[in-house]
Amino acid sequence: MNNFEFKCPTKIIFGADTISKIKEEIPHDKKILITYGGGSIRKNGVLKQVKEALNGFDYSEFGGIEPNPKYETLMEAVNMVKEGGYNFLLAVGGGSVLDGTKFIAAASKFDGEPWDILSKGATIHEAIDIADVITLPATGSEMNCAAVISRNSTKEKLAFASEKVYPKFSIIDPKTTYTLPEKQTVNGIVDTFTHVMEQYATYDVNTPLQDQWALGIIKTLLEEGPKVLKDPQNYDARANIFWCATCGLNYWISLGAVQDWSTHMIGHELTAFYGLDHGETLAIILPSLWHVMKKDKMDKLAKMAIEVFGANEFLPKSLLADIAIKKTEKFFNKIGRKTKLKEYGINSKEAAVEVKKRFSQRGTVLGEKGNITPDIAYEIVLNA
Repeated sequence: MNNFEFKCPTKIIFGADTISKIKEEIPHDKKILITYGGGSIRKNGVLKQVKEALNGFDYSEFGGIEPNPKYETLMEAVNMVKEGGYNFLLAVGGGSVLDGTKFIAAASKFDGEPWDILSKGATIHEAIDIADVITLPATGSEMNCAAVISRNSTKEKLAFASEKVYPKFSIIDPKTTYTLPEKQTVNGIVDTFTHVMEQYATYDVNTPLQDQWALGIIKTLLEEGPKVLKDPQNYDARANIFWCATCGLNYWISLGAVQDWSTHMIGHELTAFYGLDHGETLAIILPSLWHVMKKDKMDKLAKMAIEVFGANEFLPKSLLADIAIKKTEKFFNKIGRKTKLKEYGINSKEAAVEVKKRFSQRGTVLGEKGNITPDIAYEIVLNA
């Protein structure tokens, strides 16, 4: 196991009807800006619950944060924060709203060009306090310090991370997910699945506990995913899916282990170029990347085939790895997610050329071994 340091200051408030607890967590002297997305929280009553909980507080609203939060939109919020003197941000919505709010919190205190936070990895020395009512199980953003932001003008989608943007608290009420469109539920399951695999499906450094945690999350997704699609108001299934999403990217399963994140980095480019949902890109790239990089990931994939999919442990590892890849793709298809670019009307060769060009310009090399070059990324997208 590799050395690691870990600290998570986020308080999790999990369960039904917990939104009212906001008033117990935010100091009354804070000037609050509520951030949210397209307005679904108005229709499902979540925003009403938030406002009731904030009765007596000084607050305003900023809506319109996109599913892939746009730098241009977020900078409008940054200006609003600076002009209005807001000193607490409350994100209400899915992971994109929270990701965008993390950027707003950092950019509002950043001395320099805010895009440098993303494009140059500029150090964040301070940020406005944030918290959230998370309504979509997917990104795990409610218990981590990372965010992914897009920029229209350059067609880029980049990430940043800083301990300064850990949420002070996160309220997770599974009931808020009852009215999610099925597409969002499915994308969230795929996103969680892939988060886990980015941290698990690498090479072994003797982290048996972390491996079992990871595979336990995957087993739970396989069991609970179909339940929640069959009955969207199954509270227990919704709760289990949500906790899988949170634990899938709160760093527990990555501690002392080796991480990849190539599927996400390649997928971000497909979103930037073609506007595909994040979950859609992951379902397309993950099986293809595993196929191309099977030699590097064979041991972990073989273990997954045995312990998750019940394959015969005496089969050759190469065959077991193939089983894990095929079963994963079959699961994505089962819950309604396509796994080929052509199914979205996208020419894989053209997409491969664009991704290779982008990575070549940046000098990007990916993978847990740093061996996914732009040429290998081309092969992965070509075969997707």
